[in-house]
Amino acid sequence: MNQRKKTEKNQDTNNQEEDQNINSANTENGRSNENTATNEKDDSKNEENLDNHENETQDEIKVLKDQLLRSLAENENLRKRTAKEIEQIKKYGHISLLRDFLNVVDNLERAVKSSTSENQTESGMKNLIDGIEIVLKEMKSLLDKNQIKKIEPLHEKFDYNFHQAMFEAPSSDYEEGLIIEVVQPGYVLHDRLIRPAMVGVSKGEIVEKEKKDE
Repeated sequence: MNQRKKTEKNQDTNNQEEDQNINSANTENGRSNENTATNEKDDSKNEENLDNHENETQDEIKVLKDQLLRSLAENENLRKRTAKEIEQIKKYGHISLLRDFLNVVDNLERAVKSSTSENQTESGMKNLIDGIEIVLKEMKSLLDKNQIKKIEPLHEKFDYNFHQAMFEAPSSDYEEGLIIEVVQPGYVLHDRLIRPAMVGVSKGEIVEKEKKDE
């Protein structure tokens, strides 16, 4: 009988251990299922985040592309507008100067009309000369107003940047390279040459050169 009780007791113990193992397995399976569900949720959330990030990136690209196209269009419009303004300046930039020159032309025409064949007296010629002098004075004032300066480099050192040599001549009064005659004056606009002064340049004294050579 004792043996039977002992056997039943061992069976109960084994059954308890089996139940514990089953419960432990069930618990582990539950935890595994929970982890699997959690992982699936995390994966789904990550995919959703990636989709949102991709959508945001596409929106940013679209905005940047739109900004780039706008900038290119604005630059193109600016280029066309600048080119048009430059063309207008080239065509009409000197209109103010020409408007002032018209007054000079008017005065010259009046002077010519006043010098008719019936008015070729000494007094008439004097009036003509006076009128021309007035027009010339007006012309010089107009040049000064527009920053056009006259170049008359008499007795100055020859400078090929502003002068053009028409001839060279020996001179006992001036050293070599000095300008001894201005054939035609030159003009500059601010610091830019309009027309060089045409000049004659001294070659120095020939005799002194011959002595030096000896």
